[in-house]
Amino acid sequence: MRSFSCWAAVALQLVHHLGPATAAAVHHHGNHTSENAGRIAPKAFIISMFEPETDGWQTSMVESGTGNLTDIKIDVPGLSMLYPQVLCTADTSVCQLTAGESEINAAASIMALVLSDKFDLRQTYFVVGGIAGVNPKYSTLGGVALSRYVIQVALQYELDAREKPDNFSTGYFAYGTKGPNQYPATIYGTEVFEVNEALRDVAYGFAQKAKLADSAAGAEYRAKYKEAGAAYAAATEGPSVVKCDTATSDVYYSGTLLSEAFETVTRVWTNGTGDYCMSAQEDNAVLEVLVRGAIQGLVDFGRVVVMRTGSDFDRPPPNVTSYQHLMTDQNGFSIATTNLGRAGVEIVGGILQGWEPTFQKGIKPTNYIGDIFGSLGGQPDFGPGSQTNGTGYAAAPKQARAHMRARGYRGPSVVRRRI
Repeated sequence: MRSFSCWAAVALQLVHHLGPATAAAVHHHGNHTSENAGRIAPKAFIISMFEPETDGWQTSMVESGTGNLTDIKIDVPGLSMLYPQVLCTADTSVCQLTAGESEINAAASIMALVLSDKFDLRQTYFVVGGIAGVNPKYSTLGGVALSRYVIQVALQYELDAREKPDNFSTGYFAYGTKGPNQYPATIYGTEVFEVNEALRDVAYGFAQKAKLADSAAGAEYRAKYKEAGAAYAAATEGPSVVKCDTATSDVYYSGTLLSEAFETVTRVWTNGTGDYCMSAQEDNAVLEVLVRGAIQGLVDFGRVVVMRTGSDFDRPPPNVTSYQHLMTDQNGFSIATTNLGRAGVEIVGGILQGWEPTFQKGIKPTNYIGDIFGSLGGQPDFGPGSQTNGTGYAAAPKQARAHMRARGYRGPSVVRRRI
């Protein structure tokens, strides 16, 4: 046990970084701070996107007895002006950040967190959780999905569908190609991320323990999909926990044609192994920052969970237009935010309860984890293969890094400009 004088020194450092009130709270529960620098070392960090998601988590944390996320509030430079503070439980074992909606907000906020000198995130589990559009082939309003892949489906050329060639199935086609359903030849690096499947499966087991909310109004809208038959059977059922993947796009799209196009993009870009079931605006941005942080040894990318809950269907039921569907209250929002917290708190609670025997040392990945470049080492099971011959960027010789920059990850392209 450390002496009082040692903890006093830590407290002085925290006063400088956090302010007197917050530092006092952290000092009192110092067993969850970094031994070396007096920084806060959460065991779990919740990434929310906007206030209703934040509230869903906070309610479930309190109701479950896991902790109150408003006990400690920490100002962090660089966070969203709307959400300028990181929130933590009294013992700092769990913290929460609200990133702000869309890819730019998410990237800026998570980078501010990762680079902050107020936190030691090297052993922290990140639970990236938000509401989403849901594919009726896989899940339903209020349903919970845990993903292995996140895919930046709109990172493509786009033609207005009214002007596309007759032989095109969609107006979207990948950079460096001449038509849909081809792998990108010009690669930016954020197209696909793969997270720790073994951890995802453990999180899935925890989430299944949750008592998920439902509503009569949500069930009424679900029933509209019965006419579609077996293809949309999942849409007609009550909320459950499933394993499938997340598509990222700043565009809030709706409609059968766009959704089916992005299903195809998911399959092609993951070499046939991904199943698109949830749409989001932030996940690729969050994971890109965490990959960059992992390269620098600031986070462990093997400790990332991606979870989304269905607030609305991504395409309409039979006999409803895409516009009518988009403009209609599908009555999934409330149960989606509630179930985000209920399923999420089971995951967070499982990590806390199993910390010493299991989670402190980590869940070893059995699959490739990282981005399309192979930045963290290993060989991606999607895309053109590692750009560092499997070593990862940090271990790659300087000559190889220069070669990577010179190549720019660009193959033959009919269009060189950014669009």
